[in-house]
Amino acid sequence: MLEYVADRWEQILFASWQHFSLVLQCLVLATVLAVAAAALCYRSRRLTSVANNVSAVGLTIPSFALIGLLIAPLGFGVTPAVVVVTFFAALPVLRNALVGLAGIPHETVEAARGLGMSRAATFLRVELPMAWPVIQAGMRVSAQMVMGVAAIAAYVLGPGLGGFIFSGLSRLGGANSLASVVTGVVAVVVVALLLDGLLVLLGRLTTSRGIRV
Repeated sequence: MLEYVADRWEQILFASWQHFSLVLQCLVLATVLAVAAAALCYRSRRLTSVANNVSAVGLTIPSFALIGLLIAPLGFGVTPAVVVVTFFAALPVLRNALVGLAGIPHETVEAARGLGMSRAATFLRVELPMAWPVIQAGMRVSAQMVMGVAAIAAYVLGPGLGGFIFSGLSRLGGANSLASVVTGVVAVVVVALLLDGLLVLLGRLTTSRGIRV
């Protein structure tokens, strides 16, 4: 095992960086899309219900099946990997964004409007900052969930550590097959812990002290 890792150290580091980059970029894109969707839905009980149902149904879709279905329209490579990872990353963020925005006291919003703020300014300067801790919690859940989804993206030749896992499984019982699988799994766990630590730091830096208290 140690010899396997030592011989492929640079390859493992490069694949780890690809995996981290794929998840991080998809998480940022998913957060933007989910918050935008939540901003359009949270004032309407009907739209909120629809968004929650979409989130719940979306999480039941097997990621392996979805990425397989995307081979026909999108082919192999980075594109289907980005679509699938972004899709699954957006679902927990959307649900948390709806909860966070709906949980803001009505009196706080009315006070901001009474000070002369427009609806957009109230959302950006009052509602979104107050809901941010809940949204950020959803981002942490998404990040951990899609780490595994990003590994499955290797099925369509996507970037990341999934290549080690699929390569080892495809020749299970052969030379270094177990080492390849273990290397991929352990590296995914390490990358997941690293990203979670960065998200915790981001939350501390972007959440005002008054809200944290």
